[in-house]
Amino acid sequence: MATTTPAALPAQVSPPEFALSEHAPHEIGGVECWAFPVLPGEDGAVVLGPGADEAGGTLGLDLLEVLESARATGRTGELTVVPVAAGDVRLVLLVGLGDQSVTDFRRAGATLARAVKDRASVATSICAIAPDGALEAFVVGAMLGSFGFHWRSEGPAEQPVRQVVVAGVQDADSRRPELERALALGGAGWRSRMLATVPSNVKNPAWMAEQAVAVADAAGLEVTVWDEQRLAEDGFGGILAVGAASATPPRLVRLDYRPAKSSGKVPHVVLVGKGITFDTGGLDIKPAQGMSTMKRDMTGGAVVIATMAALAELDCPVRVTGLVPLAENAVGGNAMRPGDVIVHHGGRTSEVNNTDAEGRLVLADAMAYAVSELKPDVLVDVATLTGAMKVALGQRTGGFFANDDALAEAISEAGKTAGEPVWRMPLVADYEEKLASKVADADNAAGGAGAITAALFLQHFAGDVPWAHLDVASVGDSPEERYEWTTGPSGFGARLLLTWLAGPDPVAGLR
Repeated sequence: MATTTPAALPAQVSPPEFALSEHAPHEIGGVECWAFPVLPGEDGAVVLGPGADEAGGTLGLDLLEVLESARATGRTGELTVVPVAAGDVRLVLLVGLGDQSVTDFRRAGATLARAVKDRASVATSICAIAPDGALEAFVVGAMLGSFGFHWRSEGPAEQPVRQVVVAGVQDADSRRPELERALALGGAGWRSRMLATVPSNVKNPAWMAEQAVAVADAAGLEVTVWDEQRLAEDGFGGILAVGAASATPPRLVRLDYRPAKSSGKVPHVVLVGKGITFDTGGLDIKPAQGMSTMKRDMTGGAVVIATMAALAELDCPVRVTGLVPLAENAVGGNAMRPGDVIVHHGGRTSEVNNTDAEGRLVLADAMAYAVSELKPDVLVDVATLTGAMKVALGQRTGGFFANDDALAEAISEAGKTAGEPVWRMPLVADYEEKLASKVADADNAAGGAGAITAALFLQHFAGDVPWAHLDVASVGDSPEERYEWTTGPSGFGARLLLTWLAGPDPVAGLR
């Protein structure tokens, strides 16, 4: 099969560097911007956070008067910018912290990062009043609020601030592990978003497999890649059928992580990520508007790769395997047709009654392989799978299904903690009859309650393993700049999975 040579991406922007300091912002030399928290007070007044009064005195400014003139309230993400010219300092930023929850700190970090793009440095005392977990959230927010992607001949339109000094932090040296954890979580979000944003004239299955190999080399993971010949030999009929019409053949990637400090039998978690590098819909072709965002239809695969890359940094206590089935769903003489029957890994068959319901076909192969060959304790798949999920939940909450209540609770709590909220949906057994096919084990396009019937289709490939299916089609794209979310592909899910997997006992209570 012919292949094409992908174009080369220009150099991309990098996240800011972060440093911890016990000093107040105005005590740190060579910093271009100072930022302070603003809190709601009584009777509509506001309260300035640590270091602001001293900084105002140094600059000859009454910052409370500035806030009063701006009618500031201290609500989350509210921003007042004060230009100054005093030595190295050029801006003072006053950032609302609302109720000072962990979420408020994440949003404050993102708000600040956006306001100081193209600056050399900012020092902020926002985290001087941070509760447990809030320093991590602030750093993650500042990283992801800085995200950018470009393919401009003259370089990016804007750059993230080069350095963020988290100032006024007591026992700064002892807080270094918290900062390192934040950098790993934010870095995973950045990586998954970057991969999802890369255009598909670069991002074909082979290119994605190369990214996975590079991640494995850097993170000390074992890696295996199936090409089209090996996929055929091993019976991956779904992956092959979906990728048959593309000039760039499909791949399957396996990444393996083992905890450094492990003895005896370690629980084994398998992650499966949908890797459709572009989705035309196949012969059941999408309308133009529906195709415009399909470069990000491999978000699930990006999330799994980004998660695997960060496991060692977070000292994850369980064994984890990541499987990423990669294919381009194209139109051509070799394309799978409505009415075709494909044989998945392990022998289960699917009748293809809609070629645009392709994601479940590649996931099914990888899930069947996981259950039969890897025998995991837990199986989780993540995919931008159904438009029905977007209809149900909008674009700020992901959906998920689970066949185990303890796993469902763990996934839900991890989403809340990480700032990637998900809502559990029901596996309604009454809809199982919609999967019936006259010629195969199942119809790939049952329709009706579309997100539920897609989950029921996949459930057959999970066997009796505790399983969760994250359908993140609802949150695969951010329609606007909103706190840590930047317009475009979101890479949603990596922070959730890492928060869960890096816990002390991710599989506790599972059946």
